[in-house]
Amino acid sequence: MAEHLASIFGTEKDRVNCPFYFKIGACRHGDRCSRLHTKPSISPTLLLSNMYQRPDMITPGVDPQGQPLDPSKIQDHFEDFYEDLFEELGKYGEIESLNICDNLADHMVGNVYAQFREEEHAAAALQNLSGRFYAGRPIIVDFSPVTDFREATCRQYEENVCNRGGYCNFMHLKKINKDLRRQLFGRRRRSRSRSRSPPRHRNHDDRPSGGGRGGGGYPDHRHSDRSRRPRSRSPARRSGRSRSPDGKRNRSPVREGSAERRAKIEQWNREKEARSANATD
Repeated sequence: MAEHLASIFGTEKDRVNCPFYFKIGACRHGDRCSRLHTKPSISPTLLLSNMYQRPDMITPGVDPQGQPLDPSKIQDHFEDFYEDLFEELGKYGEIESLNICDNLADHMVGNVYAQFREEEHAAAALQNLSGRFYAGRPIIVDFSPVTDFREATCRQYEENVCNRGGYCNFMHLKKINKDLRRQLFGRRRRSRSRSRSPPRHRNHDDRPSGGGRGGGGYPDHRHSDRSRRPRSRSPARRSGRSRSPDGKRNRSPVREGSAERRAKIEQWNREKEARSANATD
């Protein structure tokens, strides 16, 4: 019986737990949903609800004053936000993926999903971001059950054939340009490669050009009223794939799949029920 319940957890056959909340991390019914929204006590993924405020929030393609917006400026605004957020979250650990919804429905608009390499890094980010503000708005952050974004993403949107538009119940993930993605995520891969390689003597010519931003907190209006930053400040030359000192290629740990995730959450639920029963006794 327990194996059967674990196998159907978070699927359409599960009449207790909400499958949309398990897949998407959000449900259009909210607290009125007839099924449970079981929040994980730990997860590598954080949900920052409604954090991204696009400049055409009221009417797509039009600013609050009713003037049409240049699509390139909308994209620039988004990429500035993405880069700011990536660098802030990167202070707490290595980021596997950073996804931002382009949906318009209230339960998904502006949702940010940050998946860290380690659950401990996500926990550190949660602790440090709780109670803080961005652009004058409070940051609402919590662990998310989403670990497989392939199941959460609308495939029709990726093929430009989704007829539900911004009100689709699956994620419409907004894209950044390839150069910015290579700059942000490539920088992390190179940093990990350097940390795993044996120490070597470095001269002045080996120092990377440019530099990261200094500390000083997380200001509320980092991306407002600001001209476009050039994207040419890429890090120094790329190195080859990282190898360990014995010459073998470093491999990332295998990410657990949805079935293992369902089993783990089901175990959390059983432990929670057992603690509640002991407290009642």
